[in-house]
Amino acid sequence: MTNRLYYTEPYRTEFDATVVAVDTGDGCAHVTLDQTAFYPTSGGQPFDTGTLGGGAVSEVIDREDGTIAHVTSGSPRVGEAVRGVIDWARRFDHMQQHTGQHVLSAAFDRLFGVRTESFHMGTLSATIDLAREVSAAEVAKAEGEANRIVWEDRPVTIRFANADEAARMPLRKESIRTGPLRLIDVEDFDLSACGGTHVARTGAIGVIAIGGWEKFRGGSRVEFLCGGRALNRFRLWRDSLAATQKFLSVAPEEMAAAVERMQGDSKAQQRTLRGFQEKLAAHEARALLEKAGARAVIVEALEGWDAQGLKAIAVAAAAGNPNAVVALFSTTTPALVVIARGQAATADAGAMLRSLVAQFGGKGGGKPDLAQGGGLSGSQAQLTKAIEGLLAQAPE
Repeated sequence: MTNRLYYTEPYRTEFDATVVAVDTGDGCAHVTLDQTAFYPTSGGQPFDTGTLGGGAVSEVIDREDGTIAHVTSGSPRVGEAVRGVIDWARRFDHMQQHTGQHVLSAAFDRLFGVRTESFHMGTLSATIDLAREVSAAEVAKAEGEANRIVWEDRPVTIRFANADEAARMPLRKESIRTGPLRLIDVEDFDLSACGGTHVARTGAIGVIAIGGWEKFRGGSRVEFLCGGRALNRFRLWRDSLAATQKFLSVAPEEMAAAVERMQGDSKAQQRTLRGFQEKLAAHEARALLEKAGARAVIVEALEGWDAQGLKAIAVAAAAGNPNAVVALFSTTTPALVVIARGQAATADAGAMLRSLVAQFGGKGGGKPDLAQGGGLSGSQAQLTKAIEGLLAQAPE
C-alpha cells in the first residue's frame, strides 16, 4: 500500500519518499513509492504532474493492489530516496473544479432533489451528469445557490469514518466503497465520500459558472467552470464579444437581434442568388445544346459553378434534348461532376459515375437518369477522356 499524503495534505507540493519498486512500460519507468503526494486519476479527477527525482512525471496510476505508479522519464533505483514536486498550478486548478463540483451538485440536490450521477473533469471545463432534465430556471437558481456558498467562504474539512459511522451520517450520496471512508465536509451544506483533492475553504473556488447544459441519457449534462477556468472563459467570451460588437457596430444587448437580422438578410440574398443562378443555368443549358448541334453528347468543364449549379445546367440541357447525355465537370481540383440523360437516352448515369469514382477517387451516387459526385482527382483532360470513353461504350 502506498501512503497517500494528499488525503490529509492537499496543499502539500513537495515530499520525500523511498522507491519500493520500479517497472518499465512504454519506454518509461513506473515507480512505486512508500508514500506520495501525487494524485492518481480517480473519481473523475485527472492525475497530478510534476517531477520525481528530477524526472518528469507524465502520469499517475492508481493500481488495484492499493499502490500508486508514477510514470516518469527518470530512472530511480529501488531503495533510493527521491523528492517529488507537484505542479501546483495544475493541482490547484483541479482542487477548485472538484470542490466546485461538490458545491454545485449539492445545490441541485438540496434545491430540486436532482442527484448527480457522474462527474468528469476535462482540460478546459468540467461536467456533471444529472439524473433528470433540468430547466433554465433551475440551472440559474442552482448556480446562484452554489455561488452563495462560495462567497460565504465556508470551511471545507476532511474527515474519516468507518462504514457504520458513515451509515448514520447525512451523506449526499451513498458510497459503494468498503472499509474506512474519507469524507469531504462543506460546512452545513454538503458531506460526501471522496478521495480527491479539495480547497480548504469555499472562497478559494472563486466562482462557479455554468457554461451550458444539454439533454443526456434521459437527464442533463451540465458544463461548469470554477476559478481560473471561469476567468479564462470570460476572457475568451469578452474578446469575442468585443470583436463581434465592433464588426456589427451595435451595443452588446443588441447583438443577438443584429445577428438574427443578418441571418435573415443572408437567406434572402441566397434565395435571390439561387433564382438568378437558375435563370443563368437555363441560359447555359441552351448555349450547350446550340454548341452540340445535332450531336447528342455534351461533355464540358464549366468555371464558377458549384454542385447545385452544375446539376441545374445538366438537368435543363437533358430536358432540352430527349436524346442528350450531359456530363459536366467543375474546373476546381478535386473536381465535381454531374451526369444527366434525356428521356430517350439509354446511357446509365449512375454506372458511369461509379466508373469515374473507381478510376479517380472521390464519392457520389445517383440513378440511371441523374448522378453527381465530387472529389475526382484527375485533370480536366483525363476526366473528359474517361467520360467520352464511357459514353462510347454506352448502348445506343
